[in-house]
Amino acid sequence: MTFDPAMLESVLSSLDVRLGETRQRSLAAGERVGVDRGVLTLVYVVAGEITGDASTETACAVDVSEGAASLCTTRTLLAGDAFLSFGRHEASLTSTSGARLMTAEVQVTSPNAVGSLPGVIFVTGFARLEPAAAALAAQLGPGDGDATRAGDPMVCRLMVTTVLLSVIRAWADHDTASRIPLTTGDDYLDRVAAAVRDDPGRLWTVDALATIGAMSRTVLSERFRAAFGRSPASYVTEVRMRRAQELLQAGRSVSETSRALGYASDEGFSRAFRRHVGVVPSSWRTGRRGGVAV
Repeated sequence: MTFDPAMLESVLSSLDVRLGETRQRSLAAGERVGVDRGVLTLVYVVAGEITGDASTETACAVDVSEGAASLCTTRTLLAGDAFLSFGRHEASLTSTSGARLMTAEVQVTSPNAVGSLPGVIFVTGFARLEPAAAALAAQLGPGDGDATRAGDPMVCRLMVTTVLLSVIRAWADHDTASRIPLTTGDDYLDRVAAAVRDDPGRLWTVDALATIGAMSRTVLSERFRAAFGRSPASYVTEVRMRRAQELLQAGRSVSETSRALGYASDEGFSRAFRRHVGVVPSSWRTGRRGGVAV
């Protein structure tokens, strides 16, 4: 499943940005700041390091050097990296040794345009991928004692919009982990897909899904495959495996993850995970410890 370039173009062109507070801020060693729910927050690491914690949100981490993306709940970002939260859940940023950040709070007047994007995006190597946007990000926001100039709000809004769109494009160029569309424009199919995402551990049958979608099994299968590029059963498995990676990344054991996703045994879960991901859950969890592939 690929992210349609036309869909990306539609998302980028439909974003109408209204700027809130934009500032340069310093974090002392051990300092933590919250990222509020309901506020789209863009962060660029100018210097130092931070660890972003997406909490219960689905986060996508784009690694420019590896040219790939993965699902995670936490990620350590260094100078030249970027963080974007769409405000669906609270998140936090913590620095172990100190950091200087550009933070921008943004309002999007067409929130449906970003409904198909992950709730949180981490981009490591953003400055290498988007050097012009990174240069803008590093200069955004007044520092302590900086004077304002005529036209600053308009210029700042245009600069923030450029950086925001560049972060979204970085995700679209690299991500393969979260490209199942969240919405299709078909209310009945969207209702079915949302039910699976809300409760992936339920024993989902085609009959149960067809009932939710108010259609027959045959019609559901045909429309589902046309919209999502896969069968309903394959979609259920995809959602479960994505959720499994989130839980394992968050420190849950293989047994806890297996039970949370409704598998009758750890062995059955491990077989399904290996078929989908390529390795058994215990090996994947070890390799992703701390949110870093090893």
